[in-house]
Amino acid sequence: MIDNSVEGLTARYGERWRWLAVATVVLGTMATVLSATVVNVALHDIMMEFGIRQGQVHWLATGFIAAMTTTMLASAWLLDRFGVRLTLGVAMAVFTVISLVGGFAESPEQLIAARIGQGAMAGLMQPMGMYLVFRIFPADRRGQAMGIYGMGVILAPALGPVLGGFLVDQFNWRYVMFAPAPVTLLGVWMAWRFLPLPRSRPAPYPFDLPGLLLLGATIALTLDTLTRMQAWPGQELRIVMQWALALGLLFAFVFRERTAKHPLVNLLLLRQPVFLFATLGAMALGLALFGSTYLIPLFVQTTLGFSATEAGLLMLPAGVVLGIVFPLSGRLADKRSARSLVLFGIGVFALSAVLFALTGQYAGFGWLVLWAVLGRIGIGFMLPALSTGALNPLPKEQLGAGSSTINFARQLGGALRVNVVALTIEFGEHQGSVPTAAAFEAAWWLVAVFVALAAVPVWKMRV
Repeated sequence: MIDNSVEGLTARYGERWRWLAVATVVLGTMATVLSATVVNVALHDIMMEFGIRQGQVHWLATGFIAAMTTTMLASAWLLDRFGVRLTLGVAMAVFTVISLVGGFAESPEQLIAARIGQGAMAGLMQPMGMYLVFRIFPADRRGQAMGIYGMGVILAPALGPVLGGFLVDQFNWRYVMFAPAPVTLLGVWMAWRFLPLPRSRPAPYPFDLPGLLLLGATIALTLDTLTRMQAWPGQELRIVMQWALALGLLFAFVFRERTAKHPLVNLLLLRQPVFLFATLGAMALGLALFGSTYLIPLFVQTTLGFSATEAGLLMLPAGVVLGIVFPLSGRLADKRSARSLVLFGIGVFALSAVLFALTGQYAGFGWLVLWAVLGRIGIGFMLPALSTGALNPLPKEQLGAGSSTINFARQLGGALRVNVVALTIEFGEHQGSVPTAAAFEAAWWLVAVFVALAAVPVWKMRV
């Protein structure tokens, strides 16, 4: 029987077991990000096959992110109860099954349900990498480790559109659902070999199921209301009532978390100014990552007539550059102010969004590649610095809650902003049922403004 205690792993692999463990959680992260991004280049084909509009097809992206956001906060309890080895291994196994089932969907509703299931498992996997890095590496090496771990975060967005475009053009869109399955299968095997068993576990405590249900209902109702706003005439009363109900659910969730003995969200963490401001910055990062990844392929295919493969190739150089930037920014996060690195990233990404808005359909392929590269450089400087700035001050017993909260904030920003971006496009100018370049221009300006506003809380981080 394999000894997966820290001592057993050290005896078998030496100090390199830490990097083998990081490689394992990188696979889980790659699978989640690959699934979140690979479907974007298939949206056009899915719309054509099922005869649906952008207002419905965006749920393939939004439903995934919303489910991932909701279940993400459950990871802290699962880590305390079962440890990272069992939690990650089971989540990857279930994710594999759902991906295979989703590839055989016969209706848009079935496909959306599969995407929601993928997102739910992805939400359990995403915080594991950050948690593990901060548990097994000393403080002065965490930025470097986060940089290496972050390469997995960005390799998937880099490869996802290219892989998705190839699969769509050479086969059909269903293969983008199958694509993450080999990665997660390998991850299950690696989790059993390289992830450590916990040295100790806290005393068992009940899971905050009411909090999770309230949070899930709040997010689902909010996103559904945003979607209904795309067909505003005749639904005004229903939309207003749904907004009121969503606000009531939010207040109920906050009250539950303030009074529960073992809350889903540790609101006390948000009383720490640095953690609060980093959390707000993480929401902006979610907007930058998911908003741009959603917008770029849809824009160039819908407005410029690019094929799925061409849309994927457009994103590839940006991913490669991000892979170079991430280790560099990770090392800098160990030595320099987190605030300065995040502000630099915000500025570069906002510039990228403005350039997309200003040039639009008049830019050639090379210029669009350059604008995408600039955006990914900005993201590359934001993620490691936000993580180290938020989590380094926390004691070990709060790392699980802290990492899940930061990841939750990033995904929530992505879920809300992708929906708002989709709403902006739907309200924009259309020719027939197809949005024009002007609709995408408005969406890019929206992204630029929201990201730029995040500079205000980040400036107050003081780390």
